[in-house]
Amino acid sequence: MTKEQFAEVLAAQGISLTDRQKEQFDHFFCLLVEWNEKMNLTGITEEGQVYNKHFYDSITPAFYFPFDQVQSVVDIGGGAGFPSIPLKICFPHLKMTIIDSLNKRMSFLQHVAQELGLENVNPVHGRAEDRGQEAIYREKFDLVVARAVARLNLLSEFCLPFAKVGGHFVALKGAEITPELAEAKKAIKTLGGKTRKVETFQLLEEAGERNIVIMEKIEATPKSYPRKAGVPAKKPLV
Repeated sequence: MTKEQFAEVLAAQGISLTDRQKEQFDHFFCLLVEWNEKMNLTGITEEGQVYNKHFYDSITPAFYFPFDQVQSVVDIGGGAGFPSIPLKICFPHLKMTIIDSLNKRMSFLQHVAQELGLENVNPVHGRAEDRGQEAIYREKFDLVVARAVARLNLLSEFCLPFAKVGGHFVALKGAEITPELAEAKKAIKTLGGKTRKVETFQLLEEAGERNIVIMEKIEATPKSYPRKAGVPAKKPLV
């Protein structure tokens, strides 16, 4: 996917990029490749692939969810800046918090925000299980996003505690979501969520199927969740 095609496909979805935003994507790509030599951020470094599989893929939730109607967003496990940075570039009004357990990725995100002139980007080092119990983050966000972090039952325990009641959690998932959804049913309900819709589509250039799962937070998450770091992975809610 060329940069021009990228701008065209977004415009077709109602997201028109200014010259400044196009420059920010270009600059982000250069920083990603440069820092990737020092730390493992991505296995994909060819420009067309980055634009399709990282940038475009990160923005697809906005085709199905009104990002212009939310303010505070947290990206869980978004250490390389996906989907948070592409979404922030497209929707500059967002107050974006990014939580990741790898501290060196936080330096990368700080640098990206500074270089791209992005305000209200807050990289936070920590595990979702720990941060999700902290009053400063718990049930404080209009929207929680996560991309390719874990299976949905585990991911729901990482993410739903951050969403306000009445807020949403949007999970960016790969192909074959039906078994995961069935497996996650109990976890989603236990944590106060309700699945509102699932959107299935193909990434461009035959780069595979994607699923966007949109959940609403309909009631407060019980205080016992998320459980201590490491426990959800060992004993997932099923």
